[in-house]
Amino acid sequence: MKIERMIGILSILLQRDKVTAPYLAEKFEVSRRTIHRDIDALCAAGIPLVTEPGQNGGVSIMEGYKIDRTLLSTSDMQAILAGLRSLDSVSGTNRYASLMEKLSVGASNLLAGDAHILIDLSSWYKDSLSPKIELLHDAILTGRKISFAYFAPGGETERTVEPYDLIFQWSNWYLWCWCEIREDFRLFKLRRMTNLQAGDLFEKRTAPLPDLSPAHMFPNLYQVTAKIKPQYKWRLMEEYGPESFTVQPDGTLLFTFGFTDKTSIIGWIISFGGGAELLEPAELRQDILLFAEEIRQKYLQS
Repeated sequence: MKIERMIGILSILLQRDKVTAPYLAEKFEVSRRTIHRDIDALCAAGIPLVTEPGQNGGVSIMEGYKIDRTLLSTSDMQAILAGLRSLDSVSGTNRYASLMEKLSVGASNLLAGDAHILIDLSSWYKDSLSPKIELLHDAILTGRKISFAYFAPGGETERTVEPYDLIFQWSNWYLWCWCEIREDFRLFKLRRMTNLQAGDLFEKRTAPLPDLSPAHMFPNLYQVTAKIKPQYKWRLMEEYGPESFTVQPDGTLLFTFGFTDKTSIIGWIISFGGGAELLEPAELRQDILLFAEEIRQKYLQS
């Protein structure tokens, strides 16, 4: 919706000194003409935006300006505050929420009411994750390369990348960047990154938005059918939703879902102990049997 996009544009302008219309068009997946109309609408609403032409030009908010609180309703302000607080839950500061002072003169009374949407994006790894986010965010803003060690199923590698975006998706934080080894854009999970170091400045290239659709990130290469004991219904509800299973006459749950790789299937089935039986793909039943036998032999020897 237009109003949501305009609030989004305003939020970006409050966090950055200057942005370009092409950047905003790509972020919000609209045309540059639409962005220019949104900017004109914000100006008409009383927000003094400065547009500078040329190679180093862009759009910015007039320095020192504060938005009159009558521009946004109480619900609008609460929604923005909830989003800003969610960023503070990651950084461990109140830096983002302090932006509300720029959004409204005398906003304390307006924002003192109950906030019924509480978003906490922190995790069990907050102590180690927050410094990574701060370092990467600064590198993105200043245009500095980042080097780090990365741990993946294929092994440990040393990477040097050009960082472009921090993304919170699938309950995890990721870095969207240009990887010098792959010579392409890649997503890296922050929890798998260690020894982060900021390096040389780089000239920013045109960065496409990542395709984060489940079909692209988690293609269904294996269609799984499994019989699950009824006491594990809560797990199926939480992990895959009510559409992933049907209740059988004997009370067991017939589960069907697409998985990306064999390792995930075997690990998932084993995690139920004796509470799940893999029916399809049939060829993986032998792999599960070998896996279980290996564990059995290990404990027999100890």
